[in-house]
Amino acid sequence: MKIVLGVEYNGHNYCGWQKQMIPDTIQAKLETALSIVADSPVETYCAGRTDAGVHATQQVVHFETNVQRDNHSWVFGGNSHLSKDISITWAKSIDDDFHARFSAKSRTYQYLILNRRARPGVWNGKVTWECRDLELSRMKKAAQCLIGEHDFTSFRAVACQAKTPVRTIHELLIQQSEQWFLITVRANAFLHHMVRNIAGVLMTIGMGKEDINWAEEVLYAKDRTAGGVTAAPDGLYLVDVSYPDKYAIPHSKKLFFSLGLS
Repeated sequence: MKIVLGVEYNGHNYCGWQKQMIPDTIQAKLETALSIVADSPVETYCAGRTDAGVHATQQVVHFETNVQRDNHSWVFGGNSHLSKDISITWAKSIDDDFHARFSAKSRTYQYLILNRRARPGVWNGKVTWECRDLELSRMKKAAQCLIGEHDFTSFRAVACQAKTPVRTIHELLIQQSEQWFLITVRANAFLHHMVRNIAGVLMTIGMGKEDINWAEEVLYAKDRTAGGVTAAPDGLYLVDVSYPDKYAIPHSKKLFFSLGLS
């Protein structure tokens, strides 16, 4: 049978999602835990391969297995073998045609910025810190040109392996509550470092180092070297993945409602 899970994690201490030769990846830890519950090897597939240091409140993962376990066992059994910064939040059986990555219609990331003179303490590793003042209106105006279908070559990592740089951004919001800034991006799919590169451009404009129209110039350049600095991974969260209704995949509420950024 095929099982689908919701997984949340603090990625600060991990080398990203994807399993590598080194053991400190989310995928490796999750597969080890699930394999113990299944008493047989488990191979997982995710909705989005997050980078080193990036977090998730709603990563969607599927795997296939021949063993019978109830949903409770996958959740609580799996969590009993995971460190406290990774948690399986729900589990359910799913149709055979479901794929965590290829069945997804859209993904939503949120990028959280602490904009104050002093560095974070409690939020260390969970937020991107910018000590220079950001101006919300400049960032919002600059972001408008990125909405829709575009060639995002300027906003993807040089090592990105995607076959095409064309992506469609359905929603791009920038909000502020006192010292907190939040960038929310919903798209059909993302390129490697795409959200972090967008955040880097918008923050550069927000602090007045570049004109508002610089975001459009970067977009049309179709050249990564035109795009400035890649923002830190600390403030980036995968918060939701949308699927066709027939799969009945739970939606995740946006993470930062409690900050007055709804």
